[in-house]
Amino acid sequence: MLTSNTLLFLLLGIGLFGLIGIQLFFAIFHDRVVSAAGPQRALEALLVDIDSKRDLLRDVETELAERRKRLENIADIQAEYDATKRQLDELKLEWTLQDEKRAEIRKLTVEMETALAEKATVDADLATARLDLEAVQDRIVAAERMFAQIELMKTELAELERQITALREEKRALVDAEALLEEINRSLADSERELAHLDGRVEAARSELELVREQQVAERAAAVEARSELANVAAKLAAAQEQISSAERSVESLEDKRAALLAKLAHLEELAGDAADAGADPDISKQVDERLKELTLLPPVLSGLKEWKERAPENEADALKHVSDRLKASGLDYPDRVVRAFHTAMKVNETAQMAVLAGISGTGKSQLPRQYAAAMGIGFLQVPVQPRWDSPQDLMGFYNYIEKRFRPTDMARALYQLDFLNNPKSEFQDRMLMILLDEMNLARVEYYFSDFLSRLESRPSAKNVEKAELRKDAEIELEIPMPKGREAPRIFPGYNLLFAGTMNEDESTQSLSDKVVDRANVLRFAAPKKLKTATVSEKLPTPEALSAKRWSSWVRDSKAVEEKPLVQSSLNTMIELMSAFKRPFGHRLGKAIVAYVANYPLSDRGQVLHAPLADQVEMRLLPKLRGLEVHSFDEPFSKLRDFVARDLEDEALAQAIEDSRQAAQDGSGQFVWNGVIR
Repeated sequence: MLTSNTLLFLLLGIGLFGLIGIQLFFAIFHDRVVSAAGPQRALEALLVDIDSKRDLLRDVETELAERRKRLENIADIQAEYDATKRQLDELKLEWTLQDEKRAEIRKLTVEMETALAEKATVDADLATARLDLEAVQDRIVAAERMFAQIELMKTELAELERQITALREEKRALVDAEALLEEINRSLADSERELAHLDGRVEAARSELELVREQQVAERAAAVEARSELANVAAKLAAAQEQISSAERSVESLEDKRAALLAKLAHLEELAGDAADAGADPDISKQVDERLKELTLLPPVLSGLKEWKERAPENEADALKHVSDRLKASGLDYPDRVVRAFHTAMKVNETAQMAVLAGISGTGKSQLPRQYAAAMGIGFLQVPVQPRWDSPQDLMGFYNYIEKRFRPTDMARALYQLDFLNNPKSEFQDRMLMILLDEMNLARVEYYFSDFLSRLESRPSAKNVEKAELRKDAEIELEIPMPKGREAPRIFPGYNLLFAGTMNEDESTQSLSDKVVDRANVLRFAAPKKLKTATVSEKLPTPEALSAKRWSSWVRDSKAVEEKPLVQSSLNTMIELMSAFKRPFGHRLGKAIVAYVANYPLSDRGQVLHAPLADQVEMRLLPKLRGLEVHSFDEPFSKLRDFVARDLEDEALAQAIEDSRQAAQDGSGQFVWNGVIR
């Protein structure tokens, strides 16, 4: 028992001395912190001090950890104290029994109370140390805040240095400006001195001017005499110029005569050469064949068409079904209304000579004619138009006078082969061919196609094409010099030929002339509102040739619809509207509109009228309104929109007309038909 108490007191003493040492350490630490907090400390010393404080903080935290461990030991001492107290109670019980132990127990009690007092003192010291630690932490936070302020001051100092540099530059500029100002002042003083000198010279000049005026008065009299002489000289000069002009006109006349004589001489030489050739070779037909050798060659498009087997007879609805199926198999998505419109535009090639597919690039303008022709069994020839084209020779070919041979294009070869009227040897009497002028407005259409278009318009009706005297104006005479007694070959573009063209509208293209617009159905492909993707079939069916007779059987006479009340009233309304727009049209266009309506594919309910009439508003009338100032024609545009929506029952087209008009009002003010999305 006595040994345990002694050990307890020994441990308490050690703890007490440890606490005293810690207190002494913190006192020294506190003195160091206070002595190191001077406001005049240099920035580098402050940074070092902060680092040392952080090290001290880590040491204090280590010491606190040790003291916490010691506090845990104190808890063990408390447990021993409780055990000792229990023993004291036992001793008290013994004390009542044993008086000799009372003194010892009293002494032990005093020692325990002393130990408890020391414990309270240690707790008080520990609380004080905690307060000191919190103070140190507060100072560290303040130091870190001061460090942040120092960084901010560094940034401000750098900004001030930049401003000082800029001010120095301005100062140098001001110094230069002051020097320049002094130079200007010196120059101004020199100028003032020079001005005074000039004033003196002006006075002297005025004196001289007076003398000159006096001399001028004397010279005027002499000038009058000189003018009379000059008039005489001018009259002589005019007479001489008239003689020169007369001589120049005589020279020009002689040059024209010389050119005509040279041309006549060349022609005579050509005839002489032909006569020599004829004399050398009595077989004139052999010469003709040689000159037409390349014209008679089959173009690739007809070589392929020749291999197609003939399609079994079918009606028009089944043929259109083939077209729709092929378009879907090719991954193309055209509204049925567009396909029917293009088909009808091809059928009416007697009143409308071609179909033009217009719009921005990438909307399927070229693919529709190509796939339509393949599905129908019609040969397809694509003719890419070049920007340099400026004559019909670019379309048909030319005669090489050196080689004495005609150099035709594939189009000329195809036309020659399909003209069974002038070419009895033709193997394509019952075949159809579509010719597509791709990007036809890259060049001026009227330069290379106007004459050809006139030939198409001059064709007699399909019933009278065999009469040579009627089709003469429509035939194309090839510019090929022939031997004496032989006529140049002629080509008749018959109704087994279908013509279409594509037209991109951008800054690199030309607009269509009125002549082309009046003779074509213009299908405008609007930009899609959303893009679609479709699956392309791996293998498309081989085309089968369509009979030209079968095609002609689908063409219907206009008389079937021209007396219909809706057709008559719609035509009258169209005439009134176009007159209001200052774009009137004549009988040719009216006849073409009726033919289109009559040849529109029949539906299950029979003849359709509203859709083809709306198509003709879109394809024949709206392209003619290009360039109109819309603000000047608000009422006609409103009537046109109401006519299409109410009478023709085509709300989509009516809305598209309004959208194009609104776009013109918001833009340049000039109407441009942007198309309708079906």
